[in-house]
Amino acid sequence: MKKILIVDDSLFMRMILRNVIQELGYETVAEASNGLEALTLYNELKPDLVTLDITMPEMDGITALEEIKNMDPDAKVIMVSAMGQQALLIRAVSMGASDFIVKPFSKDRVREALKKAFAS
Repeated sequence: MKKILIVDDSLFMRMILRNVIQELGYETVAEASNGLEALTLYNELKPDLVTLDITMPEMDGITALEEIKNMDPDAKVIMVSAMGQQALLIRAVSMGASDFIVKPFSKDRVREALKKAFAS
């Protein structure tokens, strides 16, 4: 079973994403509320994939993506953002993110993003 680390400063969004991920047959190994926590957990747990919110305190998702990719160039990361952050999403994909999900997201969109990330 693929292990996923969910990173979002909103507890509610982490809960929604965790439920969708579990329904799709994946395991959430941990959750983080900012980029700094994400780096620590990534190092400890070596998840198969990370979902990263873009806007977070302490360290934003773009910086966390860069740090994770420096640690592990093969890391699979899906960016999660609110509407209106298209420029940041394009930047994240150019930095190596596998895909992105825009909030509010559907189960089908999450499935599609996970399938794309694990196929690459």
